[in-house]
Amino acid sequence: MKTKYLDFINQSYDFPQEEFAVKEGNLFFHDINLVELIKEHGTPLKFAYLPQISNNIQKAKKWFKAAMRKHEYEGKYFYCYCTKSSHFSHVLNEALKNDIHIETSSAFDIDIVNKLKNEGKITNKTFVVCNGFKRDGYITKIADLINNGHKNTIPVIDNYEELSLLEEEINVPFQVGIRIASEEEPKFEFYTSRLGIGYKNIVPFYRKNIAENDKVKLKMLHFFINTGIKDTAYYWNELSKCLKVYVNLKRECEELDSLNIGGGFPIKNSLAFEYDYEYMADEIINQVKIFCDEAEVPMPHIFTEFGSFTVGESGGMITEVLYQKQQNDRELWNMVNSSFITTLPDSWAINKRFIMLPINRWNDNYERVLLGGLTCDSDDYYNSEQHMNAIYLPKYNSDKPLYIGFFNTGAYQETIGGFGGIQHCLIPQPKYVLIDEYGNTEIFKEQQTPVEMLSILGY
Repeated sequence: MKTKYLDFINQSYDFPQEEFAVKEGNLFFHDINLVELIKEHGTPLKFAYLPQISNNIQKAKKWFKAAMRKHEYEGKYFYCYCTKSSHFSHVLNEALKNDIHIETSSAFDIDIVNKLKNEGKITNKTFVVCNGFKRDGYITKIADLINNGHKNTIPVIDNYEELSLLEEEINVPFQVGIRIASEEEPKFEFYTSRLGIGYKNIVPFYRKNIAENDKVKLKMLHFFINTGIKDTAYYWNELSKCLKVYVNLKRECEELDSLNIGGGFPIKNSLAFEYDYEYMADEIINQVKIFCDEAEVPMPHIFTEFGSFTVGESGGMITEVLYQKQQNDRELWNMVNSSFITTLPDSWAINKRFIMLPINRWNDNYERVLLGGLTCDSDDYYNSEQHMNAIYLPKYNSDKPLYIGFFNTGAYQETIGGFGGIQHCLIPQPKYVLIDEYGNTEIFKEQQTPVEMLSILGY
């Protein structure tokens, strides 16, 4: 009878996988011995495996460039990193090793851009695509960047007033993009995105505000939908509507030469995850080429703004089961030494699920459990895996520690959770370590101390 946890995984999924393997009952992640990582740094522990950032960037570049060669596409491909996914310096430093560009969303992003410029990590050749709703400080910092010679700064117009606000503060000719307010899927609570300008209004806006304006050139049309890049009738229909706008604009605007399709490549959220990235990149390029050929307009350069795809699969979180509580005849609660609300806020706020696997004891028998966090909040729990309505883990044994890993958590969790700030029930931020391609670790931040918390609170 096959009753070991390893048997359960082998029967449920195609395992081992590219990043996961089991040796002598312990889990390895990209050949990193996670049990040894725990021995060195303890738990709870957050980590960033930095090489995965470069790996994913290079994969996307390869897919799009291969598609362009195959279809004899005449434009170029530009990979932008969406900084709001993770603003940490180690993330930007790793990403920028790969000849990429930057997408920003707020005023302080521009301070990061200036810091990176001063360190020589980006240059005036680097495109800085400025998205988001722009007021006051953001407008001023974008203007300063352009006035100081960074001509490849592209503020993307989100509403009708932004262009005039930029013109007031920018002293030199500059280029802009326009964001399309895309229509959302029928299941959304609203019909049209709050971001950007409506399809029908873009060409009139261009004619009125840019066509005869010697100071402003329209370089980019920006398109993004909340559901991301998926092989669905909805996605292809929205892309087609975007291309119609591009063609109409291009016929009137010679300077328009770029189409930004935003972000939206998904990341692996289950051992059963399937997504044909290569096909999607190929078909996007194919559709753009067909549309432009039929309309007899030049093919645009393609920009993407991958955020989660860039950084998500580099991150992980490790916890330890402290105790098991049986609350009724059927429910076993494994209490962990951290909080899901504070360390994995997406699991609580939007019911997002990450890859969850035990770190050790894969040769032990398993049981169905629920996971409970440390806070006294009834919502601080984790109760299911993608494609499965339950969690199964090696059986609890008070004499044998059990460690659990949550993987591909590198996007948004620190910024949404408020890294280094005040957490629910004053649960401290865990220790955070960086891992390089050789498996060497560097402590980015020790676990948050009472002194740090009390100082924030004014004590």
